[in-house]
Amino acid sequence: MTHDNPLQNVTFPSNDSTAHGYLALPESGRGPGVIVIQEWWGLVSHIVDVTNRLAAEGFVALAPDLFGGTTTHDAEEAGKLMQELPVDRAVQDLSGAVDYLLGHEAVTGSAVGAVGFCMGGGFILMLAAQQGDRIAAAVPFYGVISGATPDFSKLTAPVLGHFGDNDDFVLPENVRELATTIEQESGRAPEFHFYPAGHAFFNDENPLGTYDAAQATLAWDRTLDFLHKHLG
Repeated sequence: MTHDNPLQNVTFPSNDSTAHGYLALPESGRGPGVIVIQEWWGLVSHIVDVTNRLAAEGFVALAPDLFGGTTTHDAEEAGKLMQELPVDRAVQDLSGAVDYLLGHEAVTGSAVGAVGFCMGGGFILMLAAQQGDRIAAAVPFYGVISGATPDFSKLTAPVLGHFGDNDDFVLPENVRELATTIEQESGRAPEFHFYPAGHAFFNDENPLGTYDAAQATLAWDRTLDFLHKHLG
């Protein structure tokens, strides 16, 4: 476990306090904003790499540190960190990240995109449901929703989801039920893709050993097309 994460490079006001995160700017210096939400490992180098890859594609990308500097590579410890994170506080921190990006001089447009993984994928859906038209594109990768399913009646963002057919954490039948719920409550059908892969197949630093390069590339290409389409 690591505290005072050296990968943090920015602070922003959130939830009546100060939140930390990692911010990457595109070479042009300006672009649409995208929030990147971590897995249960914390703000680790994989999330920083994803943030940098988005910046290389022209986005102003911000990865909030929801664990306050703590990271781990132990699954049992990661599960404990996720369970101890109050969902309402995390979503408040993320709404602060939306405020920060929309107020940043480098960010163009009046809404941001959001990409999240595992625990962060669940938070993506909660954030999009809460923030309405301030989120213009939501992309959960194998999202795990902790607790009750959010109310999607205020969801306006198009949703692109990536899930593994062989995922023991996020069962495909539950994902299909979620898609039905989102469509019924929001009137918008999410675009969910299933891949012949396990959980966290996108994470090339994944301690679970389920990384799949071919499926990760396909999911990433779809994600970039989706973000460029909806964020400009």
